[in-house]
Amino acid sequence: MSEKEKIPLPAEPGATKFATSQEAWRVFGIMSEFVEAAQRLTEITPAVSIFGSARTLPDSPYYQLTETIARQLSDAGFSVISGGGPGIMEAANKGAFFGRSPSVGLNIQLPHEQVTNGYQDISQTFRHFFARKYMFVRFASAYVVMPGGFGTLDELLEALTLIQTGKSAKIPIILVHEPFWRGLIDWFRSTLVSEGMIAPEDLDLIQVIDKPEEIVEAIFRHYETRGFAPLAAEHEMLLNL
Repeated sequence: MSEKEKIPLPAEPGATKFATSQEAWRVFGIMSEFVEAAQRLTEITPAVSIFGSARTLPDSPYYQLTETIARQLSDAGFSVISGGGPGIMEAANKGAFFGRSPSVGLNIQLPHEQVTNGYQDISQTFRHFFARKYMFVRFASAYVVMPGGFGTLDELLEALTLIQTGKSAKIPIILVHEPFWRGLIDWFRSTLVSEGMIAPEDLDLIQVIDKPEEIVEAIFRHYETRGFAPLAAEHEMLLNL
């Protein structure tokens, strides 16, 4: 009998029960992450989530620009949320740490790369990516997206998807450093829009702004007629995110 033709043996009853028990306890662990993080972050609003590469060094212009943006946001009254690690995340926390408003790090346990930075007023560690990602969206009044890799693109595209599909309130999504993002925006326009994968107006969900003071102004401008607290319909969205 070939390898493909071999019939797998049924799992031992005890092993199945053990696996089921493990899954049940894992669900409780996930619930506890949600509850603990939601309780700790309730008072940080309004807040801005900043994303970018973990590999950016402190002498990089991206790092220095992020630190300046975070400091100006913090002094303007926004808590600043980052992933809590090195690179752009550290720059965001550092800028906010020396500003007026809280510096928040949502750390994740990873096999490599993620080392908690020392510039956090509030530090919350997660084992599960999706619980952490929920908190970025749940408590953000805006997204500021610096140059980064797969993780940064993941956060950007998830935010765009949630807003586009009506699962999240429309918030400012600001990309920083136009030369870095130019190719992606051009591809969105030339391929996704032209082939009908997204609507032309979906591109209006994105702003590209390079100057820190203009980023702060754009966020205030978005909320000037309504305030930062979620509207009733938006609150319901967040509960069903």
